[in-house]
Amino acid sequence: MSKNWTDRDVPSQQGRVAVITGANTGLGFDTAKVLAERGATLVLAVRDVEKGKQAAAKLGANADVTVQELDLASLDSVRAAAAELRGTLPKIDLLINNAGVMYPPRQTTRDGFELQFGTNHLGHFAFTGLLLDLLLPVEGSRVVTVASIAHRIRAAIHFDDLQWENSYDRVAAYGQAKLANLMFSYELQRRLASRGTTAAVAAHPGVARTELMRNSPAIARALFPAVAPLFTQSSERGALPILRAATDPAALGGQYYGPDGLGGYRGRPQVVASSPQSYDVAVQRRLWTVSEELTGVKFPVG
Repeated sequence: MSKNWTDRDVPSQQGRVAVITGANTGLGFDTAKVLAERGATLVLAVRDVEKGKQAAAKLGANADVTVQELDLASLDSVRAAAAELRGTLPKIDLLINNAGVMYPPRQTTRDGFELQFGTNHLGHFAFTGLLLDLLLPVEGSRVVTVASIAHRIRAAIHFDDLQWENSYDRVAAYGQAKLANLMFSYELQRRLASRGTTAAVAAHPGVARTELMRNSPAIARALFPAVAPLFTQSSERGALPILRAATDPAALGGQYYGPDGLGGYRGRPQVVASSPQSYDVAVQRRLWTVSEELTGVKFPVG
């Protein structure tokens, strides 16, 4: 694998259909931009349709792009969006689970889930399960789930209080949600492996300068301008691990891509290791079962 992989290494995406959640800004938009330049047909799955339309316009008149309303904090919205896409798309080559929320005050989704766990994990779990039939027949199709180095920070799957009803720690709750993203990707790959057509790959952007930082603790926001040049990278660079996971012909199911620099904060996109607990198969399987129960979505694999 190339150690100096850049967006110039993304092969032609002509004839490929990519659905990207949260694609109106930040990492999702920068991922969409490169895929559009390579000829992909894009679906920007976004909560704010007007912002999605503005993002689509920025991709240029030649881009083949549509906007799909999707609120991952509402299972009704997830089901409606999946139904619309199943009715309009002949196939999906790439499903990129990118959208997310980070460090908000405690809030719940419309279904009563803690917002970070409900949006980042359960919403994407349900969306993937409802669309997987459009990927399974497609040779070389991929589900790319965006995780975070935060899956290492005060992170665990709290089966005794998944929704943080007893107490709330926004940092630990985000860590749980991003750990769940990784465990979902690893368990999905295990279930897909026998099919031989679709792969599940995970990626993280390092510390990218995006709007996701807006709910960070006050001290982190105060220090951010001073440390940003040392520990962060642009959104465009942060999108590279996602793009590599989605398009590198050498990428394999079950891999995890991220920056190769110290701490994973910044650098070139490479295969990286996740935390030891993220590979716990028993916890992955238990989380999958609980996620099916909470969302009511059963996957056509497994």
